[in-house]
Amino acid sequence: MHLLPKLVTLWRNRPEEFTPRRMLKDVTSGLVVACVALPLSIALAIASGVTPEKGLLTAIVAGFLISLLGGSRVQIGGPTGAFVVIVYGIIQEFGLSGLLTATLMAGIFLMLMGLFKFGAFIKFIPYPVTTGFTSGIAVVLFSTQINDFLGLNLTNIPSDFFAKWNMYFHHLSATNWETLAIGLLTLGIIIFWPKKWKALPGSLVALIITTLVVKFARLDVATITSTFGSVDSTLVWPHMPGEITLATIKKLLPASLTIAFLAGIESLLSAVVADGMIGKKHRSNMELVATGVANVASALFGGLPATGA
Repeated sequence: MHLLPKLVTLWRNRPEEFTPRRMLKDVTSGLVVACVALPLSIALAIASGVTPEKGLLTAIVAGFLISLLGGSRVQIGGPTGAFVVIVYGIIQEFGLSGLLTATLMAGIFLMLMGLFKFGAFIKFIPYPVTTGFTSGIAVVLFSTQINDFLGLNLTNIPSDFFAKWNMYFHHLSATNWETLAIGLLTLGIIIFWPKKWKALPGSLVALIITTLVVKFARLDVATITSTFGSVDSTLVWPHMPGEITLATIKKLLPASLTIAFLAGIESLLSAVVADGMIGKKHRSNMELVATGVANVASALFGGLPATGA
């Protein structure tokens, strides 16, 4: 029972929940999630140092599999902000192929963790450890976005935190004020829109409004097309990321374990929070297995590491 997807259990034991009225609400909720995931997955992919379609692929593949196979009724899967710094570092050291292989290995580790019922042990990790870890990632992630937020167009930015900020301060005179204004407008909409209107997600509203402002005001700001070229819409088929040898596995083992650990922690913490909101219990081991399957699939489709959120 502990390794049975929650959706299967509901379908077998509580078919009354699958009424047309309930399904309509679920479809509506799914559309809202998709609207939020669209700009978010693109932004996370860009921040990770890859092209936008990698984020979209991850949101589609991992989102579907974690919902289908997961141990929570309401868990949503995809790329998350906690992975950005880690993914960026892996790509810098091992390239995109190395990231995909590490993600594939992490998915296998997660499935093994679930099969051997490690879910209960992961939940005992002290909460301050996880909050400190994610807070540190948030600070580093924030620091990596200042260049684009101010429109500085700097290259060869140091990886060291203090050296990075020192470089920013010495180039403040190069700030693109139009870019900064659009960034502040976007941030303001995301923060304040939900306080008045909750029917539409703030991130989607911000995406639409700021895009229209840039278009019709002819502002001199970078766009996804000007930075990355047109988004590749070619249909992607699953394939191995490259030749996997014993030397490759040994080299990528630390990176893959980091991905697996972070994905497992974030997924289970998110599931626990969701339990408190809906008054239900998730299956931690099945959640780990589903997250593992999602990461294997994401790697085969050329996507990013994924977890529940």
